[in-house]
Amino acid sequence: MKVKGLLFDKDGTLFDYQTTWNSWTRDVIRDLSKGDPSLAQAIADAVDFDLQKGEVRTTSPLIAGTNREASELFSAALDNADIDEVEAYITTKALSADLSEVLPLRAYFDDLKSQGIAVGVMTNDSEQGAKAHLSSVDAYDILDFVAGFDSGYGAKPEPGPLLAFAQAMNLDPADCAMVGDSTHDLIAGQRAGMTTIGVLTGLAPRAELAPYASVVLQDISEIPSWLA
Repeated sequence: MKVKGLLFDKDGTLFDYQTTWNSWTRDVIRDLSKGDPSLAQAIADAVDFDLQKGEVRTTSPLIAGTNREASELFSAALDNADIDEVEAYITTKALSADLSEVLPLRAYFDDLKSQGIAVGVMTNDSEQGAKAHLSSVDAYDILDFVAGFDSGYGAKPEPGPLLAFAQAMNLDPADCAMVGDSTHDLIAGQRAGMTTIGVLTGLAPRAELAPYASVVLQDISEIPSWLA
């Protein structure tokens, strides 16, 4: 298989989901509840977060949702909450998340590009958040394409942002692969006519990803050998 373009999801694919986002979500719930245990539990229930374990549950809509969708969930448990204000808060809060790279991304992207493969990132996080996170690990400026849900192409599982990547790289979507840890990523890839590569560094198990994936790998480190 000759893949000419690889488009990666961000959270759960390039950054380990649990290591990065469990503590962030716990802190957001603490801040929004202002020390009220009952309110904290109500917010946790709204976003499907296990307060006792300190973990985002595998069924949580936070995993693949946009910032707006997450804001609506958080706001549902808050009386008279302004969704715009909540969204602004979580967007800003996400910029300082303690990120955990699956592997050193700069060297990984450099290796792919040395093989003539176009490399991009498309996330249902904001474009600002994507650029900040990738810059923090010195992996932004080497990329050919970066988009968020607010970049004007739409959000996954719709194919628009994936097709925008192919067009920007002057590639046929059939020569590209979408890499992700959720069914949102893989369904978007199918709809765009791309090869779909599932990885297990998010919260979805292999059995959930397999029906939508050309292949399911442990993590992105296995992609070069699979392509070869």
